[in-house]
Amino acid sequence: MEFEFPTEFGEQLAFGAAAFTALAGFVIMFAPGLAMRVFGLASRGERREGFSEVRSMGGFYLGLGLGAFVLAQPLIYTAFGAAFAMAAFARIVSILSDKGSTYLNYLLLVVQAIIAALPLLYVFGFFQT
Repeated sequence: MEFEFPTEFGEQLAFGAAAFTALAGFVIMFAPGLAMRVFGLASRGERREGFSEVRSMGGFYLGLGLGAFVLAQPLIYTAFGAAFAMAAFARIVSILSDKGSTYLNYLLLVVQAIIAALPLLYVFGFFQT
């Protein structure tokens, strides 16, 4: 299998979203304490399950991003974009239901929406060369 950088602008954007996700997943997986501080989370006393959950989520982001990054197929980009679209929707539900109306939540909503939009716009043909 050969690695090729995409030549189409739309695919480059989708590729960049996948690369960003993989990088963020790598950081979250290997620096969960830093990630928890950035996201305003805290582990309680002797219980360390929070770190496991954050590392696991980082691994998920890393795997999802690397899968889209390496395979670079339209169906993979569709699944990648749909996953982030649902994550953005869940964040909207949380903002409305859980009194989560904070600047960080709105910022992360915008980031998730952009990450979802880039591959989906490419797959559905909105970026033409």
